[in-house]
Amino acid sequence: MNSLFASTARGLEELLKSELETLGAQNLQVVQGGVHFQGDDRLMYRSLLWSRLASRILLPLSECSVYSDLDLYLGAQAIDWTNLIDGTFAVHFSGTNEAIRNSQFGALKVKDAIVDSFTRKNLPRPDVDREQPDVRINVWLNKDTASIALDLSGEGMHQRGYRQQTGLAPMKENLAAATVLRSGWQPGAPLLDPMCGSGTLLIEAALIASDRAPGLNRRHWGFHGWKAHQPELWRELIDEAQTRARQGIAQTTSRFFGYDNDERVLERARGNARRAGVADLFTFAVQDVAQLSNPLPQGPTGTVISNPPYGERLESEPALIALHSLLGRVMKSQFGGWNLSLFSASPDLLSCLQLRADRQFKAKNGPLDCVQKNYQLAVISGEGVPAQMAEDYANRLRKNMKKLDKWARQEGIECYRLYDADLPEYNVAVDRYADWVVIQEYAPPKTIDAMKARQRLFDVISATLTVLELPANRLVLKTREKQKGKSQYQKLGEKGEYFEVREFNARFWVNLTDYLDTGLFIDHRLARRMLGQMSKGKDFLNLFAYTGSASVHAGLGGARSTTTVDMSRTYLEWAERNMRLNGLSGRQHRLMQADCLSWLRESNEQFDLIFIDPPTFSNSKRMEESFDVQRDHLQLMRDLKRLLRAGGTIMFSNNKRGFKMDHPGLAALGLHAQEITAKTQSQDFARNRHIHNCWLITHAGKE
Repeated sequence: MNSLFASTARGLEELLKSELETLGAQNLQVVQGGVHFQGDDRLMYRSLLWSRLASRILLPLSECSVYSDLDLYLGAQAIDWTNLIDGTFAVHFSGTNEAIRNSQFGALKVKDAIVDSFTRKNLPRPDVDREQPDVRINVWLNKDTASIALDLSGEGMHQRGYRQQTGLAPMKENLAAATVLRSGWQPGAPLLDPMCGSGTLLIEAALIASDRAPGLNRRHWGFHGWKAHQPELWRELIDEAQTRARQGIAQTTSRFFGYDNDERVLERARGNARRAGVADLFTFAVQDVAQLSNPLPQGPTGTVISNPPYGERLESEPALIALHSLLGRVMKSQFGGWNLSLFSASPDLLSCLQLRADRQFKAKNGPLDCVQKNYQLAVISGEGVPAQMAEDYANRLRKNMKKLDKWARQEGIECYRLYDADLPEYNVAVDRYADWVVIQEYAPPKTIDAMKARQRLFDVISATLTVLELPANRLVLKTREKQKGKSQYQKLGEKGEYFEVREFNARFWVNLTDYLDTGLFIDHRLARRMLGQMSKGKDFLNLFAYTGSASVHAGLGGARSTTTVDMSRTYLEWAERNMRLNGLSGRQHRLMQADCLSWLRESNEQFDLIFIDPPTFSNSKRMEESFDVQRDHLQLMRDLKRLLRAGGTIMFSNNKRGFKMDHPGLAALGLHAQEITAKTQSQDFARNRHIHNCWLITHAGKE
């Protein structure tokens, strides 16, 4: 009897134990990462050829205590390597302790012991081949014990030999087999993968259905360089497996359907199925999930299985949210009575399906913690088409789009708001930026159930893509607190994806992904145009300038000079790019990095037109003191008055809800304020009259 160890992915140990029992293994013991078992030589070879779940099968050789590198050397030297190795070899070493602090050092010590065992007997020393050795030695150091074993597998057993190319996110074949076994699918029933990629899940199922040994296509095994290898016994088992495969492929009634939206990936899947010997059981077709239909509407029922794509951060993956929401709808409408099994590293995305799982399993896919969920799809009476997601929201968005798209074209603007929390239950803002759309989710109140709020957001994303006929990769999702002041300095990413948009006669660079805001406050559109109309022949100052959009309009309006001041170098460089995009360059267009409040107190320059849009509140470390627009606006006006020429005008804007202008205080300063908020709000912000406040301030008697 041989004592053996089969390793596998975390979470698959019990499944592997059941498989080995079926093959005839005895005295099985489950441990983390694998199963110890015993069997004769036939069982040993059978487990290598037929195990669908094992990663490797090892033949333990020895254990030794390791308190020094000499202990490891002597422990390895005690094994009679000359009667084991026939050809090249490699040592795979894992684990460290106080004596062996580096796995490469540990592997070197074992390698030296193996080579020395040959040279001491005056035998030719075997060569090391790290790429494809004839014999692979596996050493695992756990605390002070080293376990040394012969790897009978060679390459990992998930490498069946049929898969030459894979898609972007390949799943190992043994994990795919486990996913199929856990899905509830039974041989004889149809199996469909709507996002099949290179076809691994379906091919593993087809190997099961056709009784084809998963190791039948492999040409190299770790036992080929083992002196105790029994070629005749192995040949007998191969012949038996080939006979079973021929009979199985002829007798199986299962049919497999593999769909993907990429023809190049499907071509790889076809090649994989052909090399696996199961191509005749397959139907492959280019098919998008949105157009997915049941290939067997009259029966029999089967299973839909898939490993759909998932992202690192849910908030940055609206396309994936939309995909899963759409998949859930298609499953309910087209596959009633079928089973659905999905394997994913994102339980949040699976919640977009709006389906209740009957069973679920945990597993590791490499370093990722994953979950597999099985669903029983109910039979829907009638037409079987569920109501459109977020139908009220979709109808309102459709109505707004019909009105606002035409208006925007006539006005010559490409950035505008399509929806602004029109319906209380769908608390989002939807902004168009040329061919892109940004959905900003206002953080829901704590009284709203978090799962319900999240599901509504998923529905909004799906409905938006449908109504606007927008490719999913053109939608950006952001979350922000409602009415908390402008947060343009909050950075989100490093993608650097800028593109050009048009606003009246101006052009701007916007970035939808790297910052909470986009580089263009679209609610100030009319205020900027007004500044352009007021600026001809004047010296213009733009404070808290952000990306300089007001300076662009002033420059295009014929300003004699523009001065753009902001604390952020990033945004000043962005402003400079905006100015150059509009042909505005030269010494008359200055950009200055400074704390605006400090600069304002210290400057003695004079300007005819000043635009200032300060934050509602700021206590930035780069500012000398905190700023509150309600508390400090009179001091702000006192400093601004000093820079304002006789007959000049200040346009003062802020977005503090309920802001109160101190008219008596202004009068005491010799200034007069005229509110023009209504004149600066265009029809896409008709529902949100408090998006900002705007005032024209002049010297008293100089309106």
